[in-house]
Amino acid sequence: MEFSEVVRRRRMIRHYSDKPLSPEVIERILASALRAPSAGFSQGWAFLALTDPADRARFWPFIPTRVEQTPTMQDAPLVVVPLAHKATYLNRYAEPDKGWEDRAEARWPAPYWHIDTGMAALLMLLTAVDEGLGACFFGIMPEHLQPFREEFDVPEEYAPIGAITVGYRAEDAPPPSPRIAQRRRPAAEVIHRGQWGQHT
Repeated sequence: MEFSEVVRRRRMIRHYSDKPLSPEVIERILASALRAPSAGFSQGWAFLALTDPADRARFWPFIPTRVEQTPTMQDAPLVVVPLAHKATYLNRYAEPDKGWEDRAEARWPAPYWHIDTGMAALLMLLTAVDEGLGACFFGIMPEHLQPFREEFDVPEEYAPIGAITVGYRAEDAPPPSPRIAQRRRPAAEVIHRGQWGQHT
């Protein structure tokens, strides 16, 4: 599939069949995350991949809204939780070639540990499309984060930025809402050329 077509087809899919994924496909999706850019090549991320039905069943109680609103998300044969590790970045930029010896978080103009992990998540979403699959990124609400960590033994220093489902789209999935196309902001509104407010 051409890359432009992958980008065009990328959308959040919330209705899945229970058709399994081959181990090779799962590994390609996970491996794509490792190709994401990261500040200082810090690679301050980790990925909790849930493929066993029993493990996925342990996950869904921490996402009650999704279960209630779109129960067929639970049929997705792959769930990935991307986790950001801030300390990796603070330590990396205290190394001699970077020189921020105090490891001060205030030096960072933005939390790149979250940004980079988000880019890794996007690569998994795009790889799913390239494999002919659907995928969805969604949040884990703050009140469920600590119970989630305890259930899966996730260390405190790793911050889940959300979760991703991957699988085959259900054949009886409802069509996309026409409101999505209506709400898409046009390029002329969001791209400023040369100076803020200049769109042409």
